[in-house]
Amino acid sequence: MTDFSDLRALYVNTSLKKETGESHTRLLMAASQAIMEKQGVTVEHVHMLDHQVPPGVFPDMTEHGWARDDWPALWEKVKAADILVIGTPLWLGEESSVCRVLIERLYGMSGELNGKGQSIYYGKAGGCVVTGNEDGVKHAAMTLCYALSHLGYTIPPQADCGWIGEAGPGPSYGDEVEGAPAGFDNEFTQRNTTIMTWNLMHLARMLKGAGGYPSEGNDRRAWQAGCRFDYENPDYRA
Repeated sequence: MTDFSDLRALYVNTSLKKETGESHTRLLMAASQAIMEKQGVTVEHVHMLDHQVPPGVFPDMTEHGWARDDWPALWEKVKAADILVIGTPLWLGEESSVCRVLIERLYGMSGELNGKGQSIYYGKAGGCVVTGNEDGVKHAAMTLCYALSHLGYTIPPQADCGWIGEAGPGPSYGDEVEGAPAGFDNEFTQRNTTIMTWNLMHLARMLKGAGGYPSEGNDRRAWQAGCRFDYENPDYRA
């Protein structure tokens, strides 16, 4: 069995529910978290609306007119995690507004570098959990996985899972329907949740074991260090 006990995972729920106990997205995230915890991963859950995190793309928005910003404390949790899983509900086929704030704040830290001169997110694995009762799981997953990849996270195969009920008003994930919670017996959802979780752990294990990515040609100083293409060189044109 693979040893995952030195890995840390952070689950960030961007539900619009003020209380985490009311969040349907939290229920599906909990299924993934339970798998990681069983394998010895240190797991922490953050409910974004438990904190005051204003929109913006700067590390500390109190320096840009906001009276309070809890992001610097949350950032320490993000930075310490080998795995980041973003959870979001769907509204009009898109991720939540709170989720967009999270992406903005992650982007605001993209200028930080690791010890190799690479993005601070290099060597970390990322994925997402999406719930709702309308279409849009794959669309939201596409947006979130691209954002994480662009920042520097590595995205494994099947890095997303989700559940949606019938189109239109109806039960959300975990709502009781005929005496049973909606979605809990959905084989497709549970299978994808399991595969996503294990792939995140496997990828994080490989990345951490390898010490992240080699720094050949991909650190922020590579361009200045002599990696420029010589466009005037006849051999290059040839």
